[in-house]
Amino acid sequence: MTWHPICIFTATKYTKMGFLGNLKNRLYIKLRRTLNLEQIDYKLNKINMLQVDEYLQNHLYNNPRYQQADKLNRYEFQVFSQVGDDGMIEEIFKRIGTTNQYFVEFGVEDGSETNSTYLLYKGWKGLWMDGSEEHIAKIHQTCPKAISRGDLKAIQAFITAENIEYLFEKAGVPAEPDLLSIDIDRNDYYVWKSIQKYRPRVVIIEYNAIFRPGCEFVIEYDAASMWDGSANTGASLDAICKLAEEKGYKLVGCCFAGVNAYFVRQDLIGNHFTGPFTSANHYEPPRYYLYTKPGHPRKINL
Repeated sequence: MTWHPICIFTATKYTKMGFLGNLKNRLYIKLRRTLNLEQIDYKLNKINMLQVDEYLQNHLYNNPRYQQADKLNRYEFQVFSQVGDDGMIEEIFKRIGTTNQYFVEFGVEDGSETNSTYLLYKGWKGLWMDGSEEHIAKIHQTCPKAISRGDLKAIQAFITAENIEYLFEKAGVPAEPDLLSIDIDRNDYYVWKSIQKYRPRVVIIEYNAIFRPGCEFVIEYDAASMWDGSANTGASLDAICKLAEEKGYKLVGCCFAGVNAYFVRQDLIGNHFTGPFTSANHYEPPRYYLYTKPGHPRKINL
């Protein structure tokens, strides 16, 4: 799920509207430049990023709550992930180690904003899947070396609870990949529930953060449906934690932006994490305004 914290006078593309559409687009761009709106957008975006950075320093990195031993959030940083997931992933595997350094992630779009892109740069291998042919084609353009080496497989597929294990088998996914990341914006709960033959060591799954601890919400399953942009989607953290317990996993954290929940297989917990491994302890509310991309624009070259 991609969120944009600031969207001011964003130009519309009229690529399929012919001459009149292209003329309208050119006039729109000229008007923006005449009114100096591009510079205004740039300055507002810069102010927004500074405010986000200040918020993170005050409410996350300098907050005593996140200095406790059970909180992974103080390790958050962002390279290619939407928010601080890259840092949380790195810290988890520092604690439990890696085996095959193999990841599976679906709902990756064009691969420029995932939980596993940074892992590719660090020498991991894995599988990306997305329902869009355009996105998969873009991945093949930007990751040709990784694909030719066999480090990455990029497959176009619309993920359902019924086909997920078949897709894993077809792609040659190991029985116990180090990481599974699920982000398909609606049926995530049911897809994880249906994965029975594969036992990833760490699972990242998106939760619906508007539902606070104490509420077990799961959207009804519809294999053909996608996210409609509303809050009627996915599952609450309580519901996902209950499913995780049934599958032998413990909740070890949620990203500070209130998007992704992190589960580690129970046999790997040991003394690497402290409890309680509950939604009441690890829940983070929705802070989608924290979605920014500091630094240079992301461009994959793998």
